[in-house]
Amino acid sequence: MKYRTMNDYLSGVFPGRVIKVAVNAGLGCPNRDGSIGRDGCIYCNNLSFNPSYAASDITGSITAQLEKGIRFNSRKGSCFGYLAYFQSFTNTYGPTDRLIELYEEALSYPGVKGLVIATRPDCIKPDLADWFELRFGRKAPPGHPHLLVEIGVESTLDRTLILINRHHTYQCATDCINDLNKRGIDTGAHLILGLPGETEQDWMTHADRVSALPIKTLKLHQLQVVKGTALARMYEQDPSSIRLFNTPQEYAAVVSAFIKRARQDLCYDRFVSETPQSLLLAPAWGIKPHAFNSIL
Repeated sequence: MKYRTMNDYLSGVFPGRVIKVAVNAGLGCPNRDGSIGRDGCIYCNNLSFNPSYAASDITGSITAQLEKGIRFNSRKGSCFGYLAYFQSFTNTYGPTDRLIELYEEALSYPGVKGLVIATRPDCIKPDLADWFELRFGRKAPPGHPHLLVEIGVESTLDRTLILINRHHTYQCATDCINDLNKRGIDTGAHLILGLPGETEQDWMTHADRVSALPIKTLKLHQLQVVKGTALARMYEQDPSSIRLFNTPQEYAAVVSAFIKRARQDLCYDRFVSETPQSLLLAPAWGIKPHAFNSIL
């Protein structure tokens, strides 16, 4: 089926191909350090989405990680430039001055044309949002670098957000995205399909609700049971209590219905999460994201 991709989004921003390079800034999460909670989201084990070149032990600077990441990605061929992808944990959580130092360090690396910052909707302080607007948004000078802020929405249902221990509401996500949009900042959203207690009708409700938001990109993931999480403990105690997509074809049917229902100009960053086999309990599909895309 036809849909717009992340490359479609990026080609509308840059004159040539750009590659995202993930970095680990060593930032924390308010849902783990006691600010709002200590247990984290029930599905989250941050090691499951840390690329090998991003320093998971925080011994490498942003500069060192970009150097490794760009070298790693050089096998993909030449490109116009790179986007430093602040991926792990909550990348707007911390003192604003320190955050700006990290972002500017990334922007100063040769070839970096902008940033992608993944975060929670409840963790962008007004002074940081003001800086985004001045550096990247409607108040930025011509030729400014690009910024895409990826907001972890996860579900548009508050009952689900409570169940998965997110500690924010869907209204919080909509307020955050609308505020960034008014400031001239591009936003993307992240959703997990298959969260406990949700139905196919709920997933179509997600499609309707995120389509009403001024987002540019959307990242979908299937629910995965990852070792070391509260969800894993629930699954090990009673596997029948967690409904999973047992085959990629089953999940592809849901994604296809979602795409047909959603706003047609959305650009999809990805549809599946790829967890290392050493950390994954279920479902074990054994296919790569590009192989999944071919069955849509």
